[in-house]
Amino acid sequence: MSRSEDITNAYNAAKEQYAAIGVDPNAAMDKLDNFPISLHCWQADDVGGFETPDSSLSGGGIQATGNYPGKATNIQEHRMDLEKSMSLIPGKQRLNLHAIYGDFQGDRVDRDQIELKHFQSWIDWAKDQGIGMDFNCSVFSHPKASDDLTLSHKNKEIRDFWIEHTRRCRSIGAEMGKQLGSPAIHNIWIQDGSKDLPVDRYTHRAILKESLDEIFAEKYSTDHLKDAIESKLFGIGLEAMTVGNSEFYLAYAVANQTLICLDSGHFHPTEQVGDKISSALLFVPEILLHVTRPIRWDSDHVVTLNDDTLLIAQEIVRCNALDRVHMGLDFFDASINRIGAYVVGTRAAQQAMLFALLEPRDMLLKYEEEGQFFERLAMLELLKTKPFGAIWDYYCLKHEVPVAQDFIADIQQYEKNVLSKRS
Repeated sequence: MSRSEDITNAYNAAKEQYAAIGVDPNAAMDKLDNFPISLHCWQADDVGGFETPDSSLSGGGIQATGNYPGKATNIQEHRMDLEKSMSLIPGKQRLNLHAIYGDFQGDRVDRDQIELKHFQSWIDWAKDQGIGMDFNCSVFSHPKASDDLTLSHKNKEIRDFWIEHTRRCRSIGAEMGKQLGSPAIHNIWIQDGSKDLPVDRYTHRAILKESLDEIFAEKYSTDHLKDAIESKLFGIGLEAMTVGNSEFYLAYAVANQTLICLDSGHFHPTEQVGDKISSALLFVPEILLHVTRPIRWDSDHVVTLNDDTLLIAQEIVRCNALDRVHMGLDFFDASINRIGAYVVGTRAAQQAMLFALLEPRDMLLKYEEEGQFFERLAMLELLKTKPFGAIWDYYCLKHEVPVAQDFIADIQQYEKNVLSKRS
């Protein structure tokens, strides 16, 4: 018997177990097929970008740790690594691109001068791959961000520079969505904050509100562009105050009906992003998620199939919000093979979604509404021992990507043949 036959037989046996509790694994897999995950470009090169030949992350309250060999050093290597990663992940993904990753052809283009032409080759590449794209303004790691204030800066010249940059990014994002036939989500995250206790928080937040109002004055069809704004609790060197905190951005998103971006590393360690999803969905049209794995702080570790990731997935499914929640990843681990990080992290997020889609929601809801809390707890526990792995393996087989641990050897071979040869 071939291995594919073994996987299929195991799947059929598992399918019977799920059918006994009213769950159709085929329907769950079909739903997962229509829930693409946006791969973050910055995992491939540790948030370096291609503005200059020696581009590297500096400032902004973020950092990549580690120096594992073989990172992408140019656009060709970057796309090669993305293609390799996507070939090992089931289903179709998207690409989430930052503005510093433009195809600048060796020219020094400041951020208030970027144009569509600097990203057209990325759009063409995405079209060849058959995937959609998302976009981000890059409001960090720049001389005009050296004092940790940008869109909330009291200096109008600096503020106007970043307003222009973000306006241009929205325009480019809209064109991405138009050309690719799938709306691009443009997300605004800024580093603005203070290392020590500030006196005037109010003015900086008032200025940020004015800057956002100016940025969003230009309207685009939501068929092409969706706007998201992202909060953060703190950053490295920005521990005392973040201008764009959770209260500010949630209030702004509700008032202006933008998407709110919930990053699972941008809250207090005892907060769960999964718990916030149902609340936010009542007041904003859609949600963008940046899924990462914080360890004690916003450390951006590779996503794993842990309780926090599962709760995020479960809340998306339980809220019947697959069409209102968009998932992107946001980790950058430079201490391990970067393609391996992509594949492990993306598969973990997909596994969480599939696990959630395999819940017998009607049964669980009936128990809950009838006060049968023992039965609800018992079923939630029993689900943990259902043959979920057999369903996942079949899903990978169906999409003709490596099953189980097979992708490890594939990535090791890619490291030997490609990554080890990079300087």
